Amino acid sequence: MRYVQLRAFHNVAVHGGFSKAAEALSLSQPAISDQVSKLEDEYDVLLFDRHKRQIKLTNFGEKLLEITRRLFDVERQASELLTESRSLRSGTLRIVADTPRHLLHILGPFREKYPGILISLRSANSKEVVTQLFAYEADIGVLGEVPSNREFSAVKLGSTPLLAFAAKDFSLPINNPLSIEDLASLPLVLREKSSKTRRILEQMARERGISLFPTIEAEGREAVHEIVASGAGVGIVSKAEFGFDTRLVEVALSDAPVFMDEALICLTERKNGKLVKAFMAMAETFQID
Repeated sequence: MRYVQLRAFHNVAVHGGFSKAAEALSLSQPAISDQVSKLEDEYDVLLFDRHKRQIKLTNFGEKLLEITRRLFDVERQASELLTESRSLRSGTLRIVADTPRHLLHILGPFREKYPGILISLRSANSKEVVTQLFAYEADIGVLGEVPSNREFSAVKLGSTPLLAFAAKDFSLPINNPLSIEDLASLPLVLREKSSKTRRILEQMARERGISLFPTIEAEGREAVHEIVASGAGVGIVSKAEFGFDTRLVEVALSDAPVFMDEALICLTERKNGKLVKAFMAMAETFQID
């Protein structure tokens, strides 16, 4: 087994094809195909199912990809350490978050201190955040809870209560704030079942013997906001994520307040990477107890 063979396999798997892998490595497609074939022949394994011009990882290939992700991530960290040993002047920090609002107070100061760093920010729900971190597709995630799992290191960003919100001209019950029981009689617009906000709300309702059923289920916070703004129902969100939308009004919940924790997280094994460490350290200076 040679490094070039693993590198060829990894890039084909990550980029989804031999041509794209060749382009990423500045090599010819036959050279990439040859390296992968030699790796398969040497160990008598099949890493890709090849059907016409489409390829798909085999089960064995999936297992090897889990290892090569770690291998080449460590290589990237080593390269960063060696080339930027004294200061952070370049590189890309990949952040995946349910909403960027929790990071707004950190992004500006970080960019001011490290102007050469490109921040790549993607949206995802809580489950996808964890998946992307484990797959090394993101360096840092924002999660609606402080994980107790030792595989993660975290910096708490803050805690804010849940609240209801509706369009300005939506007809709400006289009660304001609303109770959980009030919510059961309203047309609710809720996020997908994997949403942390929805899980907390439904758990709170179950503890009171109340069943909540959405009238509309939408994927993503932006979709929920737009649907609620159209007057189609009532949404639930943490106060920190409500934002500023003149079409909407917030309505407090009268039951015992439930707070949403927001945390900046990374894999513990990656917390000492230069970019990750720098961003987490800056977040700690804004940490709210």
